[in-house]
Amino acid sequence: ILYQATAEAVVSTQSTGDWLSLCIRVINDRSPLLVDIFTRACRSSLQHMIGTFLRMELTETKKTLIRTDVDALINFSHLVNVNDNKAVDELELSLLQATEGTKKKESDMSTTALSKVYQLTGFSDPVYAEAYINVNQYDIVLDVLIVNQTPDTLQNLTLELATLGDLKLVDKASPITLAGNDFCNSKVQVKVASTETGIIFGNIVYDITGVSGDRSCVVLNDIHIDIMDYIVPSHCSDSEFRKMWAEFEWENKVAIQTNLVDMSTYLSHLLTCTNMACLTPDQALHGDCGFLAANLYAKSVFGEDALANVSVEQDAESRVLTGHIRIRAKSQGMALSLGDKITICQKKEQDA
Repeated sequence: ILYQATAEAVVSTQSTGDWLSLCIRVINDRSPLLVDIFTRACRSSLQHMIGTFLRMELTETKKTLIRTDVDALINFSHLVNVNDNKAVDELELSLLQATEGTKKKESDMSTTALSKVYQLTGFSDPVYAEAYINVNQYDIVLDVLIVNQTPDTLQNLTLELATLGDLKLVDKASPITLAGNDFCNSKVQVKVASTETGIIFGNIVYDITGVSGDRSCVVLNDIHIDIMDYIVPSHCSDSEFRKMWAEFEWENKVAIQTNLVDMSTYLSHLLTCTNMACLTPDQALHGDCGFLAANLYAKSVFGEDALANVSVEQDAESRVLTGHIRIRAKSQGMALSLGDKITICQKKEQDA
């Protein structure tokens, strides 16, 4: 009665009322079991929780603490060998890379540059085209290689592109004349407005010298823009996560389908695929109880927040992982794009 009478004056929730009722019941009954739970077990749990947070803060402080000895060497940026295996100051190295660039090895070129090359036409088409995609935050530059595989001269050859989603073409390619068995490069710039999955499609039209009639056309393969180029791992407090989880209205639920049998390994694989950060402390993920729950968070370069809750359960006999991944975002495109990315990663992992 007292709680109900003061409910209007004090902002309370249903859980607060249940907790007050439980405390009054314990004081009234004075059961040995409940008294032991309240006086000893709850205090022990609170001490363990506070100790865990203090250790986490101490670990973070040690990571950020920079100590410099009196006899420490001074690294001069102009004299540092970037390929040297010795320890190099990260600030000086980043300044060196920003001013002088980074020399990439041949293996780096095969794993990074070639992975962003998209084949737009077939090898048997009269005009072969492939595009190299260079992503720079809000801009996408398509460097399209066009090869004339016929002995005829192609006039008014035009690369016609269109976009689907929050993509906008900044400029259009100018018509060119391409001699027989010749090639050229054409660059097109695209603006990106959000992390919604975007598609670039189009065709190549041209006229053949000495041949009258309709213009020839070669349809190009679609280019799907990867959402991972615009998502970066980020961190927030538990209260901020719960607040955003309650506010965001778009939710996408993805079922877990994997061949992995270790829950920690699956969580690491999921973090790599989605480029998200795990907010759940490592101490809460340790142990072997057959169940794992974790909160993930990421932020896009456009300021959009993405939340995810992973609930994994492992069967005791077959050791098969089951469960769901719930994704919440303020925009529908963000939630659907992350769900599609997780589905594709799971399918690739199963086919591997």
